[in-house]
Amino acid sequence: MVKCFSLTAMRERWFRLSFFLAGLKSTTTDLGGGTVMHCWVPKTHEPNKPNLLLLHGIGANAMWQWNEFISPFIARFNVYVPDLLFFGDSHTTRPERTEQFQAQCVAGVLEAQGVRKLSVVGLSYGGFVAYSLAAQFPEMVENLVLCCAGVCMEEKDLEEGMFQVKTADEAVTLLFPQTPEKVNEMFEVVFHKPVPKAPAFLIQDYIDVMWKEHLQERIGLINALYRDRKMSNLPKITQPTLIIWAEHDKVFPLELGHRLKRHLDENGQLVVIKDCGHAINKEQPKEMYKHIEEFLIDRLLYTKKTNQSSGQKVD
Repeated sequence: MVKCFSLTAMRERWFRLSFFLAGLKSTTTDLGGGTVMHCWVPKTHEPNKPNLLLLHGIGANAMWQWNEFISPFIARFNVYVPDLLFFGDSHTTRPERTEQFQAQCVAGVLEAQGVRKLSVVGLSYGGFVAYSLAAQFPEMVENLVLCCAGVCMEEKDLEEGMFQVKTADEAVTLLFPQTPEKVNEMFEVVFHKPVPKAPAFLIQDYIDVMWKEHLQERIGLINALYRDRKMSNLPKITQPTLIIWAEHDKVFPLELGHRLKRHLDENGQLVVIKDCGHAINKEQPKEMYKHIEEFLIDRLLYTKKTNQSSGQKVD
């Protein structure tokens, strides 16, 4: 839903131009059964570059969450950036809301683009989808980076007080605020450093443009994450995995990062970035990018380097 004279809509148009100028083009893929996926893909695929898939979180579409990373990534990779279902121009009439179905749809887009192997970076909710993609399509996913993605959480963690919220309904209210006051409350949770408060009319404009459309479907995505979730049902993937976590994450507490590291054992490496909260891509984008690039370009050297480093907490 785009309003006339909306500053949020203007910024969205700027992001589109930015992606285009960086070397990407907008595509849509009809997967059948009422499912359409939008994805930014390279204008020109370069065979000498590895492929990289970027999966966004629940707060906005792909452009808003990856814009700062596109240009540096494109210099090293063929970059693919889809909008997950019910974000941007991706949608379905099917009832499925799980990360497994999201992953299947992403795989369908990649197959349509002729991509057979790639590395995947998933941010928050995108990390759930990335993990499922790696589990369901191991022949496609070569390396995995999960950023503040609580894939190891269990439904009982809500009741036991691990999170800022105690029910899935409270999580929905936090993650999809519908008033400027609730947005400011959300910022206090997702950011570690204080965020300057914007005028209420600007926040409302963002809500109207970004968080009204497909709201019920997005609520379904959150409910599907928590419902009957148990560690015993989480597959153990075999791909080399970098787990990046924010030191002060209040959405998915750091304990979940350690839990995931234990689950993956020697296939997983945990790096904790200091002085930031869940919005790690906004508070520490350069540090986040540095770890992702070094891990994907030379994993063995990166592992040795981080194990010797005293500047970061590494497990």
